[in-house]
Amino acid sequence: MTRNTISRSLHDVGLSAWFGGTLANAVALNSAAATAKDDSDTGAVANVGWDRWTPVNAVAIGAHLVGSLGQIRGNKMRIKDQQGVGQMMLVKTGLTAAALGVTAYSRVLGRKVAEQQRVPADSGTRPAPSTPPEVAAAQKQLRLLQWAVPALTGALVVVSSFAGEQERPTEVKKGLAKRIVG
Repeated sequence: MTRNTISRSLHDVGLSAWFGGTLANAVALNSAAATAKDDSDTGAVANVGWDRWTPVNAVAIGAHLVGSLGQIRGNKMRIKDQQGVGQMMLVKTGLTAAALGVTAYSRVLGRKVAEQQRVPADSGTRPAPSTPPEVAAAQKQLRLLQWAVPALTGALVVVSSFAGEQERPTEVKKGLAKRIVG
């Protein structure tokens, strides 16, 4: 396997896990936690699930970032010379930075929720009337952010597909010709 193949694989597998895991947790885990026997168990179930996902997510994000850096290194001439590739790289970088920021902030909020092991909740992201105010505020923010991470990483999947199309030999020739002709 070449370095570019390894980089692409790390990028794609890491991004797939980051996207898929956060989407699955938003769709299934947070709402499934509501089926716990009582409100205090609801929060505990959601916390356990997210705490188990966090190390896997960290590895996925790390693999994606290592793969991304490898792709940039392997494509530096195309980024410089092929029309459209530099702009696409900037879009990917911006989406990646936004996804990292939202993921990190979500984790900070998740820790606030998880600090109280048996906090009452209606679901993983919906506070119960008896939820402490600081935890309820974090859950309300998490209700929105749980969809932001899959939206941003899903956009990265789309842009990465476009980037793959730019690597076709016919597209490289067209992009280089447009750059030369101006």
